[in-house]
Amino acid sequence: MKQRLLVVLTFLGLFCTTELTAAIKLHRGVNISHWLSQSNTRGQRRAEYFTEKDVAYIASLGFDHLRIPIDEEQMFTTDGEKDSEAFALLHNALQWCRKYKMRAVVDLHILRSHHFNAAEKPLFTEIKAQEAFYECWRKISGELKKYSNKWVAYELMNEPVADDPETWNVIVNRCASAVRELEPKRTIIIGSNRWQGYETVKDLRIPENDPNIIISFHYYNPFPLTHYRASWTDQKDYTGGIHYPGQVVTEEDLRNVPENIARKYRWMKDLTWNKEVIDGHFDQVLERARHYGVQVYCGEYGCINSSPEADRNRWFADMDKVFEAKGIARAVWDYKGGFGIIKGGKPDETMIRILTGKEKSSK
Repeated sequence: MKQRLLVVLTFLGLFCTTELTAAIKLHRGVNISHWLSQSNTRGQRRAEYFTEKDVAYIASLGFDHLRIPIDEEQMFTTDGEKDSEAFALLHNALQWCRKYKMRAVVDLHILRSHHFNAAEKPLFTEIKAQEAFYECWRKISGELKKYSNKWVAYELMNEPVADDPETWNVIVNRCASAVRELEPKRTIIIGSNRWQGYETVKDLRIPENDPNIIISFHYYNPFPLTHYRASWTDQKDYTGGIHYPGQVVTEEDLRNVPENIARKYRWMKDLTWNKEVIDGHFDQVLERARHYGVQVYCGEYGCINSSPEADRNRWFADMDKVFEAKGIARAVWDYKGGFGIIKGGKPDETMIRILTGKEKSSK
C-alpha cells in the first residue's frame, strides 16, 4: 500500500510540474512594432502613431494582449537616464490595456549592445555591456513594478544571437536574477538563442522551479513564404511563384524566372511545408517547456504583406489550428507594419477573423 501511495504521489508530483502556470494569462495578441522600437520618429508623430483608439480597436477584435517592443536607445539616454517622454508613452499604453481589459508584454527589443541582425554584438563579449543590460531591467522594473503581475509581463530580450547558446544562457539567467531581486513574482519571458527559433529551444537553460517564467519562441517558417520579396533578406530577388501548403517552390516556378535567379534559389524547391510540419516543430518547443514545467509563448509569427494572399491565409489558418490544439499563446507580427493586420490603413478582415478564431479555415 505504501509503495502504491508513493507511486501515486510521485505521479502527481510529476503531473504538477507540467501544470505550473504564470500569473498572467495570455492567448491571442498583437505586436505593436515601429513605435517605441525600430523607429526614428519622435515627438508628436510618435505619440500619434499608437493611441488609445488603437488599443480599444484591437481589444474589440478579440485580441487579449499586446506585445510592446521597446528599444534601449528610445527609453534611455546614452548616460543611462530614463527618457521621460518615451516612458510616458509606455505608461499610457499599459493604462489603456488595463482600461480595455487587455494584458501586455513589455519586450526589450534592441539594446545598444545587441541588434539581432548586427554583425557586432558587444553584449556577448563585454562585461560592461552585460552590466548595462541588467541595469536597464532594474530601471524598467522600477518604473513598471506598480503594475499587477496579472496583466503585465517582461520579456528580457528579443532574438538573442550568440555564437554559443551557453553564453546567452549565462547572461539571461543573471538578468532574470536581477529582476527577481526586485520582483519575485513578476512573469518573465525568456527566448532561446539564434533568433528564438523553435530548433534552438532545446539549448535554452532557464532558472529551475520558477512558475513565473515562460519560454518564448518565434516562428517565420517557411521563410521564403513569410518573407517573400522582403528587401532586407537575401531572397529579395526571387519573384516567382510561392505556395502553401505543400512544395513551397516548384520546378515550374523556377522555369518561369531568369536562369541566374533559378540557380540561386533552387534550394527552395526542397522545402515542403504543411500543418503536420508545423505541429512537429511546436512539439520540440513543448518538450523543453515540459522539462521545466513552464508555459510556452510564441512572441512573434507572421507573413509579409507581399506574399500571395490565399497562401498567406492558409498558413495563418494552420498556425492558428496548431496553436489552439497545443494551448500555445501567441502574438502576431504585427499591427500596421509590413506584416500587419492593418494594410494600407485598412483592416485585413479575413486575416483578423483567422487570427481571432472567428474563421476556422481559409479557402
